[in-house]
Parts: sequence; C-alpha cells; structure tokens
Amino acid sequence: MTKLKIKSGDTVRVIAGDHKGKEGKVQKVLIEKNKAIVEGVNMISKHEKPSASNPQGGIKEKEAPIHISNLSLIDKNGETTRVGYREEDGKKVRFSKKSNEVI
Repeated sequence: MTKLKIKSGDTVRVIAGDHKGKEGKVQKVLIEKNKAIVEGVNMISKHEKPSASNPQGGIKEKEAPIHISNLSLIDKNGETTRVGYREEDGKKVRFSKKSNEVI
C-alpha cells in the first residue's frame, strides 16, 4: 500500500476525468480504496426511501469518492503542486515541491 499525500481538510483540484478543473476541500480519505470524497465534486443523485427521520424521501445529491490520482493539492499561492516530506526540527512535515513551503 502506498502512502497517500492528500489528507482530510486539504484543498484540491481535479486534474483528470469528467470533473477536471473543479476545486474543493477533502472531507474524507478512503485509504484502503485510494479514493477521497471532495466537497462539491463528483455529485451523484441517490434515491432515499421515506423513513421516520426523513418522511418525505426523494432524490438527494451527495458526493461520490474520486481516485487520489485524479487530485492535485493546491498550495497557498493557488497553484497545484506535488507533495514531499522532509524532517524539520526532528518532525516529519509535508512541503510543496513547487514553492518549497511547509503545508
């Protein structure tokens, strides 16, 4: 299993697929599937059956997972960048390979 360099809370841009160019914040990372759920990207329509908590039921919009390889991290300058790891003051930190700044 590879180390995933995108974490929950990161702002990412989709770089491939149907949703190319869209941006959003990572809500959840599914490590075992190498996928992430990004806010407002890859929306699907899901039918919900009426229940006690939702008596109306109906069709709901929700985010579907998107593969990590189709996402690129956005740094502080608003540009997409790759992520690297280095040691600073005895701690392992992530840094932007484009601007060389700690993320």
